[in-house]
Amino acid sequence: MQHDKHKTRAQFNRRCLVLTGLGAGIFMALGARMYELQMLKQDTYRLLSDQNRFNFRLQLPSRGRLLDRFGEPVADNRESFRLMVVRGQTDNLRGALERLARHIPLSDTRIERILRQASRTSRFTPVTVVEDMDWETFARINLHLPDLPGITPDASEVRTYPHAYDFAHVTGYVQAAPPEMANNDPLLLHPGFRIGRAGAELAHERKLRGVAGQLKVEVNATGRVMREISDQSIAPVQGEDVSLTLDAQAQHIAMEALSGHSGAAVALDMITGEILALASTPSFDPNTFVSGIGQQEFNELNTNPYRPLFNKATMGLYTPASTVKSVAALAILEAGVTDQEEEIVCRGHTRLGNRDFHCWRREGHGRVNLREAVKTSCDVYFYKMVERLGIERYNEMLRSCGLGALFDIGLPISGRTEGLVPGPDWKRVRRGAPWTTGDTYNVGIGQGALLASPLQLAVMTARVATGRAVMPTMMLRPADAPPFTSIGWAPEHVAAVDEAMRAVVNEPGGTAHGLLNAPGLDLEGARMAGKTGTAQVYSITTEERASGGREQKDLPWRLRNHGLFVVYGPVHALRYAVAVVVEHGGGGSMAVEPAWHILRDLIRRDPSSTHPDYMTSARLLREDSEN
Repeated sequence: MQHDKHKTRAQFNRRCLVLTGLGAGIFMALGARMYELQMLKQDTYRLLSDQNRFNFRLQLPSRGRLLDRFGEPVADNRESFRLMVVRGQTDNLRGALERLARHIPLSDTRIERILRQASRTSRFTPVTVVEDMDWETFARINLHLPDLPGITPDASEVRTYPHAYDFAHVTGYVQAAPPEMANNDPLLLHPGFRIGRAGAELAHERKLRGVAGQLKVEVNATGRVMREISDQSIAPVQGEDVSLTLDAQAQHIAMEALSGHSGAAVALDMITGEILALASTPSFDPNTFVSGIGQQEFNELNTNPYRPLFNKATMGLYTPASTVKSVAALAILEAGVTDQEEEIVCRGHTRLGNRDFHCWRREGHGRVNLREAVKTSCDVYFYKMVERLGIERYNEMLRSCGLGALFDIGLPISGRTEGLVPGPDWKRVRRGAPWTTGDTYNVGIGQGALLASPLQLAVMTARVATGRAVMPTMMLRPADAPPFTSIGWAPEHVAAVDEAMRAVVNEPGGTAHGLLNAPGLDLEGARMAGKTGTAQVYSITTEERASGGREQKDLPWRLRNHGLFVVYGPVHALRYAVAVVVEHGGGGSMAVEPAWHILRDLIRRDPSSTHPDYMTSARLLREDSEN
């Protein structure tokens, strides 16, 4: 019995020893683990803890503004309130949206769209629920945020265009970045961020965008922000403002002058090359694109026969018609194929092979020299003279005047066009046929395959008027920028063409004379010079010509001739060039009045603060060219 007690005690002691050792081992292991967690890995777990407690929220940069030449904003920012939802901050996204719908109108269709959008993004990428809320509603939602897990209020900026219709084709617009451009960039993925998608907004995107910041916030278990920690945040960097050469008032005058027409107008400073107006009508409201234009509204704009989304000033291509006769006159003088006094007899047509090439005036112009041919726009004179000149030399002059050039004015390349200066090589490649004298005749009077934009026509006018290689731009040139170099034309030839273009406007018989019941289009003694053009849209048949043809007003709009007018002035102190195209206006006379209004406004408001000595500089420029 004593043996059994001894055995039992020994067994108990062994068990106690084992349990004590096991307990000591567990305690030591726990102690070691605690030491590891609290001492060796404290930084790691403190970071993980902070990540649960603190968040970094992307702060959108304020987009730079687009300004006109006098600092007037044409693309600005305004405050906007929105609600977003973050899928990773709620266990029941549908439930969160349904609770939100008790406070604001949120249809089932909209909820389903948000759910689909959230399912295609990461759990922590915010998705926009409501944009551009009024302050009262936004404040009310903020009061109910504890009951709305996952819902995040956001006060930021949204793009606005105060001169919407006037500048739509220049500024373009901003939109959310498409998925293929986002490329997992948190800034581009943010639902409140917009990038330039057209016009100057796209061309200057990098400068306007700015740099995103990060705001450190402390959150609770549901993700609600408890406080902001500004001293550990990174402030966003605002985008740069971009100043354009355009004049908001001149742009408005141009848009008003073209109101009711489908067309375009370009006005530029011939001394600096700065574009003062770049108008295209009809226009559209770029504000509708910022928060997402509806499909129906977009379809209406896109299918409109007057093409409101199309920038006709830089992308529209038109046969320049008789506006290039000034170029032809300069070319034949420079080549020496005639002088200013040689006369050609115009009987209303000229024979080439078995075909008659007609003058616009059926009865003809009689005997005309170069000055009279430009003044009255005699086609027969230019048929004969360009035939002598040859298409190669004529095309060289057209290109010297800016046709066929792709000018970098500060718009995306997709918003510009180089037009077409056709020649033998072009016809052989494109049409598989040789060049003919008839082709030269057509191009010689600005018809045929020759195509130019209103911007190119304005540059052409400036170069013919000044004899200098004027380069257009929408970016302000430095005050000390050197003047444009001379193209190398003889001053007496430039002066002869200038005199002929003055006669177009200021003398009886000129194609633009008296069209506004204001002889010479005078403005307080400031005379102008220009050239009209009527671009045929369809070929007149022999039967129609024999019967006198149909009146333009009797034709469908699409078949009416385009009206063109290029003008510059004041002629005593050259400053401005304007080109206007009125689509299907019926004739060049329709473009005269809009161009006159634009040029009149520019002259009346000069000298501007940026060019106080413009009369002096213009006179010196002319004297320098003549010397």
